[in-house]
Amino acid sequence: MNPVIALATARRVLDQLRHDPRTLAMALVVPTLLMVLLRFVFDEEAAFDAVAPALLGLLPFLVMFLITSVSTLRERTSGTLERLLTLPTAKLDLLLGYALAFSLVCLVQVALAVAVSLSWLGLDIAGPLWMLFLVAALDALLGTALGLLVSAFARTEFQAVQFMPAVVLPQVLLCGLFTPRDQMASFLEYLSDVLPLSYAVDAMTELTRHVGIGADLVAQVSVIGAALLLSLVLGAATLRRQTA
Repeated sequence: MNPVIALATARRVLDQLRHDPRTLAMALVVPTLLMVLLRFVFDEEAAFDAVAPALLGLLPFLVMFLITSVSTLRERTSGTLERLLTLPTAKLDLLLGYALAFSLVCLVQVALAVAVSLSWLGLDIAGPLWMLFLVAALDALLGTALGLLVSAFARTEFQAVQFMPAVVLPQVLLCGLFTPRDQMASFLEYLSDVLPLSYAVDAMTELTRHVGIGADLVAQVSVIGAALLLSLVLGAATLRRQTA
């Protein structure tokens, strides 16, 4: 791994985002706007407090998955990625550069969503604020890593978008947002146990119910981090050097 190449890649991606205000606005603002919308959809504060922690981890995950997968695919279809891979550059260096650039976007995105949720929307948490921010940021980074991974298997931007119902929606349905995981059919509960978004939702919910940092929260954050790293490694292993 060459950190110089990774940092150079991150600077290039950030410069591209700076010249793409629509994508940047979607990445930074959309999760916060959706949280505001859902606050008034649920109307009652108790109902919002019940689902808001899961949504605070889920929405950045969804947005970053979509933006990362499409942006990376655009690099391949334009030939930029292919030209970079003809240089003595490791695939992991490129993916780490992408991940680093999008991680900075994630931090700003999550900071806005958390700040608005805790202040204007009145979300109450029992756990430490810094841990809430950390878990939400890891959730967004997990979406970024999975987006980088699936972009290796798509040839067009439309195909990249098609991965959302195949990869993301099953995790949304089984993460415990709609019904507790232990109340699902047994085979679905077992399946949810291997899906990283389940641990992201569990960690956010844990922070609203318990003061301090318990063993369960540490385990959930560890699983999220491991899934993030595994997605980056698999993305580097499957990244093609040629467009077609």
